[in-house]
Amino acid sequence: MKKMLLPLIVLIFSCVIHAQSTPIVKLGIQGDYLLPTSEFNYDHGMKTSYLARVFLRFKMLDYMDGDFGIGYAEYAGYDFSANPYKTKLLPIDFKFLYKPFDIEVFDPYAYFGIGVMKYEVNERPVFKTVKRPIFDNGWTGLFPVGIGTEINIVDNLCIDIHAGFAYTLTDNLNYYKEGEPFDGMLGAGIGIMYGIGTRDNDIDKDGLTNDEEEDSYLTDPKNPDTDSDGLKDGEEVMKYKTNPLKADTDGDKLSDYDEVIKHKTDPNKYDTDGDGLSDYDELITYKTNPLKTDTDGDGISDSDEVKTHNTDPLKADTDDDGLNDGDEILKHKTNPLVADTDSDGLTDGAEVMKHKTDPLNADTDKGTVSDGIEVQRGTNPLDPSDDVKRKVEVETGKSFVLEGIVFETGKANILPASEETLVDAYNILKDNPEVEVQIEGHTDNVGKRQSNMKLSLERANAVKAWLVAKGINTSRLTTKAFGPDKPIADNKTAEGRQKNRRIEFYSM
Repeated sequence: MKKMLLPLIVLIFSCVIHAQSTPIVKLGIQGDYLLPTSEFNYDHGMKTSYLARVFLRFKMLDYMDGDFGIGYAEYAGYDFSANPYKTKLLPIDFKFLYKPFDIEVFDPYAYFGIGVMKYEVNERPVFKTVKRPIFDNGWTGLFPVGIGTEINIVDNLCIDIHAGFAYTLTDNLNYYKEGEPFDGMLGAGIGIMYGIGTRDNDIDKDGLTNDEEEDSYLTDPKNPDTDSDGLKDGEEVMKYKTNPLKADTDGDKLSDYDEVIKHKTDPNKYDTDGDGLSDYDELITYKTNPLKTDTDGDGISDSDEVKTHNTDPLKADTDDDGLNDGDEILKHKTNPLVADTDSDGLTDGAEVMKHKTDPLNADTDKGTVSDGIEVQRGTNPLDPSDDVKRKVEVETGKSFVLEGIVFETGKANILPASEETLVDAYNILKDNPEVEVQIEGHTDNVGKRQSNMKLSLERANAVKAWLVAKGINTSRLTTKAFGPDKPIADNKTAEGRQKNRRIEFYSM
């Protein structure tokens, strides 16, 4: 049996060395009541058997402790004829304690182990063995198994309660041999342990020692995530440099965990990309990228788009005019929210990219015809000489119809399609500065005459206002309403009614 002692010692010390990286070490003593299990029964009562043991317990793995101990025991009882026997035992064993639970106060475990034991029979039974040989002293193997729990009382001090069975490889403990199984013992007891160096331990396994948590960071050494943000205190302190006492270190309304794990933003910066919007606003309010200053790549920062220009930070060309917002604001000075800044009928993109006209000036060549009308009729919006299609001589006392002036139904609002006709009228008046005209409004006969008279006057006044805005002197223009009184076509047909709804110029 002495040969078994050397491998056991090697095993124990290898485990102790391995456990040095985790400084959880407890020194303890225990006392057990023993119940011998041998060939003898208990018909004549039981004698007191006990075990006193000192042990060293230490952390090996996350859920495994090692326990090395040396004890002294008395193994006693009565033989079949009521004669006593007593044997002294010196067990040396190593146990593996499996701890599947991580409970703050109670730490239950199951154990199994291996060891050697020296025995010496001090008081032999009278009842003689029927088999030989038998010895009154020697060494034997020892195999303990059982369960128990540690109960924490205060820092560094806990109680151990346990019960188990130890099987040996000898039948000599009661100095009586009758056959297998060999002698063993049941035991139950209590112990007390003191933690050595546990102030430097990491009870909650968060990567910070108890001393660091209590003295340096003021975190809870029994809670791996003091601020409940999803990151361990050790990760916050050592890896991310965040505040383990504050779930949202930078105050942007996103937890440190969400920033680090989900969004990859900087938990220490309120505005990771420095664009003027908080990470929370970018992710939750505007759906922009908190890692990119300019999410849509239009040359304008997300903050400027949202706060200054009211453009869409997720869309490079907010008004879909063919120019991105950055070019409109910084280069062309056009309105990124309006596709046609100068309202000439051409989008800003078409003016800049295709026609090379000025998107801020409805009439780039200042020839009196807007860029849109010129493009539509095929003249050059960059050449003022072709703006006047024809020169018309006006005879005094004659009238002519302005065909193509279109109003909103039942209203006096001139529609954009009328512009070319109005330009022609303007050019006639411009080319004949001595002529004064009466602008006459006519309608069809649908509706009440009074309403048609009012509408025809309003439409004549609208044409006058357009010409005056273009530069024609108001003294050359008068207006008159005829309503349905002077039809030039049959009001019974749609075509006739369309012709009757007209503006005429009468030269005076």
